[in-house]
Amino acid sequence: MINRHWLLIFFCAVSLTNFAQKTEDLPEEEMETDTYKPVIMDPLAPSKAAFYSAILPGLGQAVNKKYWKIPIVYAALGTSIYFYLDNDKSYKRYRNAYKRRLAGFVDDEFYGEGDIPLLSNDALIRAQQTLRRNKELSLLITIGLYALNIIDANVDAHLLQYNMDKNLAVNPFIDFDTPDTSAQLGLSINFNF
Repeated sequence: MINRHWLLIFFCAVSLTNFAQKTEDLPEEEMETDTYKPVIMDPLAPSKAAFYSAILPGLGQAVNKKYWKIPIVYAALGTSIYFYLDNDKSYKRYRNAYKRRLAGFVDDEFYGEGDIPLLSNDALIRAQQTLRRNKELSLLITIGLYALNIIDANVDAHLLQYNMDKNLAVNPFIDFDTPDTSAQLGLSINFNF
């Protein structure tokens, strides 16, 4: 038991002497140099990135030097535009067939052969309603993705200017409870003013 106490006192003394060194005693190459340079913040950078991204989708991400986001922006916008155009094309096919039937023609692509049509007039109306709803939904998704592109460029430009000062730190700590020798883990937030 006594040996443990002496061993603990020895380790504390050694650790205190390590922390008590002066920086003048160390050679210059071992001295820790403070290489922190404050980031010059441009208050107009977020609005500039959002403006460029509004003019040409992905250009705001290029201004922020997040080049990996540009293909994602174009893939998302291209997919939603593709579905809009596909639904619009199908909607026009069903609408033209329905208009021809109302005019008395029986030669549309959905009529088939003989006197029995493949799709009835009610089926053509339901198909038009479904395709129009899908077309409008695709348009809304395209507009939403375009707005999301602008918002992403703006937020990313704000986050690039985030202050990463050394005076603000979140460090893990372990607190040993001496009566039952159990460890408690946690985080400490340190502010240096």
